[in-house]
Amino acid sequence: MWMDTKVEVEEGGRRSSSRWWRVTGGLLLCTGDMEHLDKFMQEMPFVLQLAEWGLRGVSRVIFANNPLSGALILATLCWASPWQGLLGTLGVLASTLTAVITGQDSAEVSGGLHGFNGMLVSLLMGVFSSAGDWYWWLLLPVCLGSVLCIFLYTGLSPLLDRWDLPVAVFPFNILILLYLLCTGPDNPYFPHYLTTPPGLPEHNGTELMAVEVTRGILLGVGQIFACEALGPSLLILGAVLLYSPLLVAHALLGSAVGTLAGLSVAVRHDSLYSGLSGFNGALGCMAIGELFFTYSWRTHLFAIASAFISAYSDIALSNLLGTVGLPACSWASTLTVTLMTGSLAAYRIPIGQVMAPEHNLRSRSEWEAADRESTDV
Repeated sequence: MWMDTKVEVEEGGRRSSSRWWRVTGGLLLCTGDMEHLDKFMQEMPFVLQLAEWGLRGVSRVIFANNPLSGALILATLCWASPWQGLLGTLGVLASTLTAVITGQDSAEVSGGLHGFNGMLVSLLMGVFSSAGDWYWWLLLPVCLGSVLCIFLYTGLSPLLDRWDLPVAVFPFNILILLYLLCTGPDNPYFPHYLTTPPGLPEHNGTELMAVEVTRGILLGVGQIFACEALGPSLLILGAVLLYSPLLVAHALLGSAVGTLAGLSVAVRHDSLYSGLSGFNGALGCMAIGELFFTYSWRTHLFAIASAFISAYSDIALSNLLGTVGLPACSWASTLTVTLMTGSLAAYRIPIGQVMAPEHNLRSRSEWEAADRESTDV
């Protein structure tokens, strides 16, 4: 009797353990780059493939390459503002379709590399538009700007490939400034708001609120998508976490560093509270700390330095461009990452091999083991 009970307990334990491993394995399949999905989607209709490419393009804005992260982010944007969600969807689809029609590299298209610039252009056009939500004429520059991103991307790519540098968000930064310069606050068709320099002195000085500053660190990640609400920003952090826990840690670290940099030069309080002081620091820290370089204590220090330089550069550029009512966008983090790559050549991951940070960690250990074996031989 006792033996039968023991056998039943062991079998029940094995079944429970088996279920646990199946659930865990299923969850792990939804993280990282989801390479298995690419093979599955090859036999799917073009419309479904386009949707997956577009969702990967959405997640590429935060350096991820995961369609589920992209779906969560897109749903979050629609929750925060249905109009912004529509513009973002239209932008990523227009740029991705243009890449397909013009015959861009299929691996780049399926990886979402031709979608994220179009999405950013469309989102920022909506944010700066003073015509209000559901202004349908805005769809014209949104579509045109998203399409032009592909042509700028293909023009810049051969130039930056010489130094193994990513095109990143150069097309977005160029096109949004061109759009704002071509229009203006009094344009009869596409009016937009003027930007206030963050270094402008406060008219009514008030005490700094620590809770609001802490909240601004979280909003710094949401501001990457021009989102200024706490709930959606937390969901965006969740989308980054789904792709890579290491990446979300560096996103928060970079946003905190950027906020600290803003505090050190006394930027306006609303820049601190809204997360605008932190988002360039978050981008710089993520790119150096976990994306284009293998993780080590040196790259970690460089990631923190990159966050500081990105934040200070953003403040300087915002003060400069703000005098004519223009935003600095993400020029600071883009230029900082480009300039700092030479200092970390030994840890650099080739552009075509960049994957989730956890995969890069495993690859680095495998490279080191292979090097040791070849040395021993």
